[in-house]
Amino acid sequence: MKAMRYIITRPCLQEGSLRLLKYLAATFPAAGPITFVDDQGHDHAAHVDLHAGRITGLGSVYHAQNLGVNDVLMITPLAAGRYQIEAIVKPYAPPPAPRREQQSTPKPETRRVVVSTTPHVREVRLQEVRPDQPATAPAAHTPAATEAARPVDARLSAARTPELRAAPEPAEPAPKLTVQTAARTSQSHADAARTDTPRPEARRAEPARQEAPRAESVKVTPRPAPAAPRTAVTASVRPMDVRFDAPAEPVPLRAAPLPPTPLNAAEDTLADLARLTGYRLENLSGGVLRLNADLGPHSYSVLVATSEAAVRTPAWKEQADYCVLLTGEGERPQNTPRLTREALDALIEHAQLAPLTPVDLRGYWKAGSVDLEAADSVAELVGAHLAQRGAFSVVLLTLAQQPAHSVVSVQRLAERLGSGVNYAELGTILDTLTRAPFLALTPLPGGQYLLRTGVGDLLTDLAEYADGVRRRMRVPAREAVPA
Repeated sequence: MKAMRYIITRPCLQEGSLRLLKYLAATFPAAGPITFVDDQGHDHAAHVDLHAGRITGLGSVYHAQNLGVNDVLMITPLAAGRYQIEAIVKPYAPPPAPRREQQSTPKPETRRVVVSTTPHVREVRLQEVRPDQPATAPAAHTPAATEAARPVDARLSAARTPELRAAPEPAEPAPKLTVQTAARTSQSHADAARTDTPRPEARRAEPARQEAPRAESVKVTPRPAPAAPRTAVTASVRPMDVRFDAPAEPVPLRAAPLPPTPLNAAEDTLADLARLTGYRLENLSGGVLRLNADLGPHSYSVLVATSEAAVRTPAWKEQADYCVLLTGEGERPQNTPRLTREALDALIEHAQLAPLTPVDLRGYWKAGSVDLEAADSVAELVGAHLAQRGAFSVVLLTLAQQPAHSVVSVQRLAERLGSGVNYAELGTILDTLTRAPFLALTPLPGGQYLLRTGVGDLLTDLAEYADGVRRRMRVPAREAVPA
C-alpha cells in the first residue's frame, strides 16, 4: 500500500491528535477504533472521528518518538483498522556557541581616514585605531591635494569653459576607487561634507579658475551603497554618476497614478489563480466573474462575486455549479459561501510552488467556504508534493556518488539515505528510474540494480532531450467560445 505523508502541527502535539485532511480520506474511510504500529512494533490505540475530522489518541506516539512541530509521520495501511507509522524527525540547527567573555582591553574603533587625493579621486579608507591613540592624520596639502579640495562643481564647470576647450589637457583614465562599504550614517555624511569643503588657501591659490563663468550647474548624484559587512570593495567611477543639469524653471509635479479599483484588483488576482491552476476566467459584468474548469464530462464552473452589491446583479443568476462571495477573513456573509482574499493569495502562493489543478480544488469549492483553514490544507498537500520531489533529488544525489556500470544495493542505499526516505518511497523512485525517459537503472535479481550511466550524464541527456522537445512544441490556439 502507498504510504501517506503527514506533517505534524502544534495543535496536533497539544491535543495528541491528527487532522483528517482531504488527501487522507481514502486512507481512513470509516469511523471507529484503529491501531497504529510504530517502527519498534508497539501498538497504539486511536479513534477516527469523521464528523470532527480528527484522529485522537496519538499522544503516546508523539511522546514515545519525541516528535515536534514540522516532523513527519509516514502512514502505511496494513489491514482493516491497522496502520504502520514511521517518524521522520526534522534536523535542527546546532545550538549557538557560547559567547566569549569580553576582554578588559578596549576595542579598536573604526575611523574614516583620507589616504591620498588626486584631481579626480580622493581615496578614503576605514582604519581601526585604539581609543587612546589618535587616527592617522591625512596627508599634507600638496598641489594635487589642493586641486582635489576644490568643489566638484567648480572643477567640472571650469573644465567645460571655452578657454579650457581651446587648450585641452590630456585626458587620463579615472583610477579605481577603493572604499570601505558600511552603513551610511549622519556622521559619515558630516565627515564627507567637512572633507569636501575647500579651505581659504585653496580658494586663493587658483583665482583664475575659480572666477571662470559657469555655463551650467553640476549636480553629483552618489549611488547608494547597500549595508554590508566591512569588506573592501573596488568600484569604478562611471559617467552616469555625474549629471549636468542646465538651470531651468521648476518642473511641475506629476500626479501619482490612481490605485486600481477593487474590481480590477480582484479580477487580476483571480486571473493569476486561473493562469496557475488551469481555469478559464470570464467576466460577466456587474462585478461577477466565473471560473470555468474545462474537464470534459467532469467540467464545472464557479461564480465569484467581488462585492455584496454584485450579488444583487442579474449576472449572479448565471448558471454555475458553485457560487462564492469574495470577502475578508473576518467577514461572514449570511446564506452565501465565501472566498476570502487571504485564502486567494495563499492559493496563488501554493500554486507557484507546486502544480495545482481544478481537480485538486473542486472539493474546497464544494465544501462551501474557502478560507485560511482550507488554504492550510492545500499547503500540506503542496508540502507533500515538494517532499516527494526532495526525496527524488536526495536519491539522485546519493546515486551520483557511484560510478557508471556499478551495482546498486537497495539495502545499502537505504542505509546511506537514513531516515529521510523510507523503503516505500525508495522503491517507487528506483522503479521510476528504470523506465523512460530516465532508463538509468536495470533491475537485477536479489533486489539490486545496475547503474547504466552516471547521474551527471543522465541529467545532461535529459536536459538535451527536454530542449529538443521544447523546440518542436506548437502551442495550440484556444478555441473561441461563442458569447
